[in-house]
Amino acid sequence: MSKVIAINISEEKGVTKNPIEKGFFKINHGLLGDAHAGEWHRQVSLLGIESIKKMKAVGIESLSTGQFAENITTEGLTLYELPVGTKLKIGDVLLEVTQIGKECHKGCKIKELVGECVMPKEGIFAKVLEEGYIKASDNIVVV
Repeated sequence: MSKVIAINISEEKGVTKNPIEKGFFKINHGLLGDAHAGEWHRQVSLLGIESIKKMKAVGIESLSTGQFAENITTEGLTLYELPVGTKLKIGDVLLEVTQIGKECHKGCKIKELVGECVMPKEGIFAKVLEEGYIKASDNIVVV
């Protein structure tokens, strides 16, 4: 069973995100209050806890959810193997995968803090098709 480990938010771009109990994901916007939300194709970012554990395994011990600026930390789903267009139902929210990975921008605070970022290869991005709340422990269903 795939599930949400954490919901993470930040008011600025290019910084780590802080966990919150639950977040409201608005249609064609993303996580309310998050710096990356807006009318574009990367409204919501997702990263698997498995990717974070890979970084811990190479010696970066002090990692936690949100440190790669992901909005949703997942478990039990190999996100980067999902094709663009895949729909994910999480709580009341329906997301559509719009991009796998990304180019890292120069001067990334995450890379400075952590040493390496897994988001460019293993993070995915989605847009919100149906809005609602998502909280930690919600199941993730590939539709």
